[in-house]
Amino acid sequence: MPMGHTATAQAGSGGLTATEHRLANGLRVVLSEDHLTPVAAVCLWYDVGSRHEVKGRTGLAHLFEHLMFQGSGQVKGNGHFELVQGAGGSLNGTTSFERTNYFETMPTHQLELALWLEADRMGSLLAALDDESMENQRDVVKNERRQRYDNVPYGTAFEKLTALAYPEGHPYHHTPIGSMADLDAATLDDARTFFRTYYAPNNAVLSVVGDIDPERTLAWIEKYFGSIPSHDGKQPPRDGALPEIIGGQLREEVREEVPARALMAAYRLPHDGTRECDAADLALTVLGGGESSRLHNRLVRRDRTAVAAGFGLLRLAGAPSLGWLDVKTSGGVEVAQIETAVDEELARFAEEGPTPEEMERAQAQLEREWLDRLGTVAGRADELCRFAVLFGDPQLALTAVHRVLDVTADEVKAAARAQLRPDNRAVLVYEPVEPAEEADAAATDTDAHEGADK
Repeated sequence: MPMGHTATAQAGSGGLTATEHRLANGLRVVLSEDHLTPVAAVCLWYDVGSRHEVKGRTGLAHLFEHLMFQGSGQVKGNGHFELVQGAGGSLNGTTSFERTNYFETMPTHQLELALWLEADRMGSLLAALDDESMENQRDVVKNERRQRYDNVPYGTAFEKLTALAYPEGHPYHHTPIGSMADLDAATLDDARTFFRTYYAPNNAVLSVVGDIDPERTLAWIEKYFGSIPSHDGKQPPRDGALPEIIGGQLREEVREEVPARALMAAYRLPHDGTRECDAADLALTVLGGGESSRLHNRLVRRDRTAVAAGFGLLRLAGAPSLGWLDVKTSGGVEVAQIETAVDEELARFAEEGPTPEEMERAQAQLEREWLDRLGTVAGRADELCRFAVLFGDPQLALTAVHRVLDVTADEVKAAARAQLRPDNRAVLVYEPVEPAEEADAAATDTDAHEGADK
């Protein structure tokens, strides 16, 4: 049996506990008992995301997430979905800059099935990976890109702002979806090498949360995962460090067929896991976190120059986080008017800081979000994996809210003053065009690029 240790209940965590264990092959295991409902969540995080990709092979981490559902040594085709859903469970997988995760929520008596399925594809996916499954999922991912990015209003905003905020060559310069050209260029050998490098037990954290018997669960994990060999060929991701301030305003105008003008911006903020990042999160919550926020009150309610205004935080551990501003204009309002109002509100906040009422409301809002995440077995399993993979300690998931509640109003004001400023942002301005005009603009842009390539 694997050896492990039991954590004590963390103060303020509602009595939630987690135990940590490690198999001989390096797989980290985190268990958390919760007998409130007869279900169990299995979550598996692999320490690989788009930041590990190299130029010319963007999108490979996300493509491989799809390949993991195309069969393994003992499970053919779509069998993973069929077996889990047939047992009354749910499942999915996602890819981000910093990790790829897979998860199932099962009736308690079907937990062993979920563990066996995850172990089978970790240990034997290459037995089922062939040209047919590669081409099938390549087309699926390309179609996902069309549906979520290329063919929806404002769909490429995240990709464009990321490319502006992180310079060329930076590991976060491209988004997990990847480019069409790179998806076409990916080969079966690329996929096989990717699997051997990253899909090893010593590059993963497995959490199981819910109505479980820890001893029996550990026995199943040892039985199914224990014989999978480790792999030591992984290289660390490229350094994502950048100066705290961009040092100027980066700007791009996008002329597309969109419903309304829009102002979007990404501000460079502290790394996730720091007190400064928590302070920035509170600042963004006061400024743009919901209908009681300053920007909503100013732009939507008072000035009526916008139909929506929000400000949120994209937390990143391996690179500066991003403060994400998104404002959709009302009627014929010009973006310049919106931008002036936004800068006025940010400057006023940097000078005055939050009121006691705003501070209390923002902390309560972030506390509720934390409780929502830990309140379900699936959410708790994901959070335990997140803190284990990104920060080395799953126990931090159970106390994260205390670090937010410990931040002072002065720290929130300091965070806004230091980084919510015009010389520390990438800006995207959307200007609506008619369909014919957009086609002409695209053709002109293509001609210009073709001319530059010659």
